[in-house]
Amino acid sequence: MPEDEELEAIRRRKLQELQSGYAQQQARAEQQQQVDAQKQMLLRQITTPEARERLARVKLSRPDVAGVVEDQILSLGASGRLDRIIDDEMMRMLLDRLIPKKREIKIERR
Repeated sequence: MPEDEELEAIRRRKLQELQSGYAQQQARAEQQQQVDAQKQMLLRQITTPEARERLARVKLSRPDVAGVVEDQILSLGASGRLDRIIDDEMMRMLLDRLIPKKREIKIERR
């Protein structure tokens, strides 16, 4: 039964490929969690609790904007250009600059 042996070999190879892919995916997920934990630790050092809370609320509604703000804050902190801790007011100013203003839509009936 050479066909059975060949089929079994193909199954083993496929199983091994799936297991190695799963291990790689888990490693990437763990690495991403470590990066996120480091980001959060740095943000705790350079922002007040109120500013972090505001950023968390923005992250729920606009994750793209919150990501940009986090990256800007972290780059400022890493480069040493941040002269004080970011408070709620400064966070609001950053968010106001990045969140586009709502456009007013007017419908005219004729």
